[in-house]
Amino acid sequence: MSKNEQIAEPRVYIVATPIGNKSDISQRALDVLKNVDVIACEDSRTSAKLLDFYGISTKVISYHKFNERQRTQELLDMIEQGLKIALISDAGTPCISDPGRILVDELIKNDVKITSIPGACAIITFLSLIPRSTEEFAFCGFLPRVKTQILQLLDKYKYIDTVFYESPNRLLDSLKIIKEKRGDNAKVAIGRELTKMFEEVKTGTVSEIIEYFENNTLKGEIVGLVYACELDSSSADKSEFDAELKEKINKLKSLNFSDKDISQILSSLYGLNKNKIYKLALSQKI
Repeated sequence: MSKNEQIAEPRVYIVATPIGNKSDISQRALDVLKNVDVIACEDSRTSAKLLDFYGISTKVISYHKFNERQRTQELLDMIEQGLKIALISDAGTPCISDPGRILVDELIKNDVKITSIPGACAIITFLSLIPRSTEEFAFCGFLPRVKTQILQLLDKYKYIDTVFYESPNRLLDSLKIIKEKRGDNAKVAIGRELTKMFEEVKTGTVSEIIEYFENNTLKGEIVGLVYACELDSSSADKSEFDAELKEKINKLKSLNFSDKDISQILSSLYGLNKNKIYKLALSQKI
């Protein structure tokens, strides 16, 4: 099948690639990578290993966080010429803690048709491997490097499971900050080398996980989760939080925010379920 038959009109494909095991890629993704005119990739050396493995010889150009804006304009020019583009990252799905958001924004502004070729994503792979009591979670990307920012994040998402990426050389320091903030028995889960030969997923208290990784190999790509703080329905902590939440709802109501707006604002600030806040807002009268 020729390129023109395979892809009928100029557009951009956001293509997910394996996060470890090279076999974790769809046939559709391979077809697209073979038939587009250009593949924009985060690191050509990393991408070359995958492309060579599947015998793909499509032209490759770099597209990373240091040249994103410049390359975006170049890609727009290529699209204007009728070329077809695929965007890939080193691993997983582009735009998820990887370059691509600037390009997608400009494509939408310029009315360029784009589509996504779904596939591997470390977040979803990790979440499918650990116990969870709710579907809700917040994803914060890579943890901040500054301690005060990590503490602020832990405050913001105190009552929702929080998923994050972290580098091996910083994980223990970050876990110690979580321990300082949430206590020895705060529950966490850590996954590394997902889909690879030495895949490992550990769940336990933050103290247990710190001790484990202080005595075992810590390398590879890291995905982690800090479990939400539990609020017993009879606890003083919950009563205090509920009272504070109702006070904020009433304050926003007095400023003429709608119940829908209030649920969106407070959900964003505290990482709570938007529908629950909406129902609480409906019940509050001022």
